[in-house]
Amino acid sequence: MLVLPKGVRHMPGYLSRAVQEALVEDVRQVVQEAPLFVPAMPRTGKEMSVRMTNCGSLGWVTDKEHGYRYQPTHPVTGTPWPPTPDVLLELWREVSAYPHPPEACLVNFYSPDAKMGLHQDRDEIDFSAPVVSVSLGDDCLFRVGQSTREGGTKSFRLKSGDVVVLGGEGRLCFHGVDRIYPSTSALLRNGGRINLTLRRVTYPG
Repeated sequence: MLVLPKGVRHMPGYLSRAVQEALVEDVRQVVQEAPLFVPAMPRTGKEMSVRMTNCGSLGWVTDKEHGYRYQPTHPVTGTPWPPTPDVLLELWREVSAYPHPPEACLVNFYSPDAKMGLHQDRDEIDFSAPVVSVSLGDDCLFRVGQSTREGGTKSFRLKSGDVVVLGGEGRLCFHGVDRIYPSTSALLRNGGRINLTLRRVTYPG
């Protein structure tokens, strides 16, 4: 039996197929208003292997010049991010155990060869709020560790409709995506994986 770090919850198949399909349409609308872009690492400018966008009042971005940050506008179009779909706000209310709404929803699109290195989500101000993650489309191999890079890691497979919550002691656990399993889901017309990550950035009020 896989034992995850304290505060890390995996809820397999939390979203029904019908909800997943509706959510994909919501994501398509978000991308129409806020096109996918390729984020780049601070200092080096090396492009990441995922394409991304955001919805909500704030969006996470990164580039060579200014590094990791949240801002209220798209870095390419300069327009405000579209609102977070209602189904994701409802999901947050169901699983976050946090009384205030998320401010940012990152939309990451993984092609079959995309990965995400081990990292902490620590660009937010309020760590008392969890990070809520939704998987749509192809399976991936997800890896989660401890709050230090030296801690041991556990790997498990995430499928379409799965939800992962990093909260409490698990809020700052290192985590990443080691690989995508192509053609394991027919949810997305052209394959690939979408990851939606809900976050609270600032303190309430």
